[in-house]
This record gives sequence, structure tokens and C-alpha cells, in this order.
Amino acid sequence: MFSNFLIGLREGLEASLVVCILIAYLVKTGNRDKLVPIWTGVGIAVVVSLAFGAGLEFGSQEMTFKAQEALGGSLSIISVGLVTWMVFWMRRTARHLKTELHGKLDAALAMGTGALVATALLAVGREGLETSLFVWRAVHAADDGWHPMIGALLGIACAIVLGWLFYRGALKINLSKFFTWTGGMLVVVAAGVLAYGVHDLQEAEFIGGLHNQAFDISATIPPDSWYGTLLKGTFNFQPDPTVLQVTVWALYLIPTLALFLAPVGFGRSVGATDRKARKAADEKPEAGSAGDGARDGDGAVHDGERLRDGARRAGSGAGGNQV
Repeated sequence: MFSNFLIGLREGLEASLVVCILIAYLVKTGNRDKLVPIWTGVGIAVVVSLAFGAGLEFGSQEMTFKAQEALGGSLSIISVGLVTWMVFWMRRTARHLKTELHGKLDAALAMGTGALVATALLAVGREGLETSLFVWRAVHAADDGWHPMIGALLGIACAIVLGWLFYRGALKINLSKFFTWTGGMLVVVAAGVLAYGVHDLQEAEFIGGLHNQAFDISATIPPDSWYGTLLKGTFNFQPDPTVLQVTVWALYLIPTLALFLAPVGFGRSVGATDRKARKAADEKPEAGSAGDGARDGDGAVHDGERLRDGARRAGSGAGGNQV
């Protein structure tokens, strides 16, 4: 339930912030008459997201067990890819999201009403589709499908309230830190979803290794206990995973979390420093050569002056003898 609350909160807050930024910009620039297309795009995005979730639910009911497991496993992997891309994208663009949206909105205003509808539709629809996919997968992974739904709805409700408070100026938080913390938690959740998706593909006999268990701690953490249910609902924990599940979980979680928690622009800053150092080192010999040339030039000048002085003295001596 917590993982779905987190998904609903984060995805809903992203959508709420986008809508608030768009509305605030239109109000401040005197374009209140353009609010209707924005709300139209938001409404279409919500309908499309709900229809997508309903299509997944009702479309999979007529499938065989193996087909359902194959579909669920495939969509789990796709949802993990989308969530991973989303958390890295928001980590990179959170600081200048407002400026980016203002630029897109200016272009949409110049193009007309249809462009405004499309801007809101694409901005909100992406979050809605990701949420529908992730929640649908969680509903089918859980024994009680209502808990994931309730968690996601509570998260979305909190996100709407927070978005309204942001718009009214009654709430201010560090969005960069917020998205960093929630993004890190989502990476952990996504690792569990990925492992569970691999298990589904094994049950569908799409990949092997279903009976090659890494360990079995069902006696210590019973799946039907309250803490077993909590771990499964939060992290998709399984007390008897296969070797492939554990391997995939570790290969995804460790490098992804390390990259996500690394400072923004870490690789670029190191590369820039190295390039500057190399450039400075290359310029030193050139500066030395220029200095040597300058010193040589100065020596030549002094030598020339000595020769002219010697010639004048010689001339003077010769003239004196003639007189």
C-alpha cells in the first residue's frame, strides 16, 4: 500500500505542479481566457489514463494463466523502465521545470487553442499512464487488490491538495530534495517490481529457473503475517525468490541507486576539470617558448646597440686621426 501511495503522491504531485505552473503563468500574463483549453487537456489526460487502466484489467481477464503471467511480467519490466526514466528526468529538470514549461506554453499560445490542449494533455497524460500501469501491476501482484488502489488514490489526493497549496503560496518545500528522496525510495520499489516481473515470466515459462531458489525464509517471515504482507506490499518482497530474481534485483538496484544519488553533473564536472588541466598544461610550453623568444629578441636588441656604439666610436677615432 505504501509503495502505491508513494507512486500516486509523486506522479500526482508532478502533474499538479505542471498544472499549477501553466495556470499561474496564464493568469499572470493576462490569458485567463486560455484556461479552458488547459483544463480540457487535463480532463482528456485523466480519461485516457483511466481507460488505459480499464483496458489492461478487462483485456487480461480472458487470457490463460500463462498469458496473464507473461503480460504481467512484461508490463512490470516496462513500468520499471518508465519509473526509472521518470525519476532521473525529474532529478535533472526539477530546478528549471518552471522555465521549461513557460517556454512550451509561449509556443503553444502562439500556435492556438489546440496546442494548449495538447500541452496539458501530454504533460499530465504521461504521469497518468505511468500511474495506471504501475498500480495495475501492483493490484495483480497483491492478494487484496483494494489496498494498492486505496494507497494510490490517497497519494493522488494528497498530491492535489499539495498542488493547490503551492498555487496559493501557502506551502513551500525544497522540491529538489523532495524528488531526490522520493526518487530514491521509488528505485528500491522498482527493484522489487522488476524481481516480481521476472518471477511472472518464469511462471509463464518464458524464461527458466523457476525451481532454482536462492533461499527460503518463509518460516521466519510468513507471507500471510502482517510484516510479510507489509514487506510484500511495500517492496514486493518474496521470502522464497529464485536465483535469477535475486540477481536481477541486485544488478538493477545497486548501480541505479548509486547513479541516482551521485551529485548532478558529477561526470561532466570531472571531465571539464580534466580538460582544463590538460589545456593549462599545453599552454605552459607555448608560454615558455614565447618568453624565450622575447628574451632572445631582447638580447638581439642589446647586441645591436653595442655594435652601433662600437661603430660610432670607431668612426670618431678615424675622424680624429684625419684632422
